[in-house]
Amino acid sequence: MEKKRNFNQKVYEIVMNIPRGYVMYYGQVSKLAGNPRASRAVGYALHANPDPENIPCHRVVFKDGSLTPAFVFGGIDRQYKLLKNEKISFSKDKKVNMSKHCRHPDIIKIFKRKKK
Repeated sequence: MEKKRNFNQKVYEIVMNIPRGYVMYYGQVSKLAGNPRASRAVGYALHANPDPENIPCHRVVFKDGSLTPAFVFGGIDRQYKLLKNEKISFSKDKKVNMSKHCRHPDIIKIFKRKKK
């Protein structure tokens, strides 16, 4: 019998599948985790990230491409540097170029394939 995963575990699994050079926004993650209205809960889960080396929470941003001032592992500047190191492009006001780097259909395919 398969052990039922809680919401945080689903969030971590989804975020682990965001490829280098891409981002997702909180609403996308919450929808894939089974609760489209739980964007804030995604933030709480990422704030409690048990394995930051393997769960790249810096790849989750706001829908408009803004970075989170509450990025727990070093603040907004750290998140910006981590994303820049992955060749993510930004606008002049430091928002992620979402049309280029937000590839949710790819993530959805990966996630659905892993659930089977």
